[in-house]
Amino acid sequence: MNPSLRLLLTAALAACVSTACAADWPAWRGPLGNGISEEKNLPEKWSATENVKWRVALPEAGNSTPVVWGERVFVTQAAGERRTLMCFGRADGGLLWQAGITAQEKEPTHATNPYCSASPVTDGERVIVSFASEGLFCYDFSGKELWQRTDLGRQNHIWGHAASPVIYKNLCFLNFGPGENTCLLAVDKQTGRTVWKNDEPGGDSGEPKPAPADAKAAWVGSWTTPVIINEGGRDSLIMAWPGRVCALDPATGAERWSCRGLNPLVYTSPLESGGIVVAMGGFGGTALAVQTGGAGDVTETKRLWHQPRSPQRIGSGVVHEGRIYIHDDPGTAMCLDLQTGATLWHERLQGAGKTGTNWSSVMLSEGKCYTVTQGGDCFVFKADAKFELIAVNSLGERSNSSIVPSNGELFIRTHQALYCIGAKK
Repeated sequence: MNPSLRLLLTAALAACVSTACAADWPAWRGPLGNGISEEKNLPEKWSATENVKWRVALPEAGNSTPVVWGERVFVTQAAGERRTLMCFGRADGGLLWQAGITAQEKEPTHATNPYCSASPVTDGERVIVSFASEGLFCYDFSGKELWQRTDLGRQNHIWGHAASPVIYKNLCFLNFGPGENTCLLAVDKQTGRTVWKNDEPGGDSGEPKPAPADAKAAWVGSWTTPVIINEGGRDSLIMAWPGRVCALDPATGAERWSCRGLNPLVYTSPLESGGIVVAMGGFGGTALAVQTGGAGDVTETKRLWHQPRSPQRIGSGVVHEGRIYIHDDPGTAMCLDLQTGATLWHERLQGAGKTGTNWSSVMLSEGKCYTVTQGGDCFVFKADAKFELIAVNSLGERSNSSIVPSNGELFIRTHQALYCIGAKK
């Protein structure tokens, strides 16, 4: 082989090993944390029996989304008092191993949010998973525990927990909360050692909020999984907290800028495109867009738009060609202009399921949006200025997770099973 060609192939292989290949979906919202897949020709039509490569039963209900690396599919799963990580073979769905920990005591959660709602994250060598109060755990690809952090403290929130860990270079980030001991934590991904930790007192934007019979603390909290973006040639960690969205130096945790305007309850992850960050609150809360690259409090200088009241939003959206696409909790898909926040269209999506309520985050591939409702109806619609429904694919099983693309196939986790959608070979 020509020495120059050998060098080129070696470099390409090294790049593929050090980062996720196009066919891998290593984190909750994909390689870049934005829900966008570079894959082509993904399935558009399926059912509980049509185009199902395999289906494997799961022991209990769960809301987490699978992650995929090579020939392995990883899913977090509660099993009685156990908090576990399950590893399946992608070829046939066979269980390769299951590892975890027995809960010391039950932490509070909501009936709609089973334990182990956080999705795993992997870099191809290790898998890191948050079991909320039970801690942060790291396993190798054979299921051997590499390290654990069981010293993070107990969590206490009536709606439970769901923020997923994020791997960036040699670090792993975790939004540990909401509830007691809320913090943003960065640990060394190889050892679990704390690199930096930012405590967040909660925050209150001053925006109107409901006055429920439950404790006031129930209406304050962030379930956001942070994202990494590039702004002005440098990487920043973007995090949505009660009352604000902010950018941090991922290496040190030092805050770079902050923009006020979110309500005290935040479920979605921030979105970024073209130097604009969008953050959306939950429970009929606020939404805002801010230009990146500022310093300090940029509310008056960089905030582009602010919506004082929006639909209830659990799942996160995507940005495509200057437009935001999101599937709201009430079951309405919306298209917003990125620059102005103006609503371009909104459509209620209803399938065969008993409910159109949606917690799924949008996955985008080739200008098409994929979501799955709580009723088990999987929708495919165009990411365009005009709404066009491509397909409704009903599984008939309740689901609160998001659709995962990998190597021409789709992986969907319901409360009953894990599906691989694709032509049988």
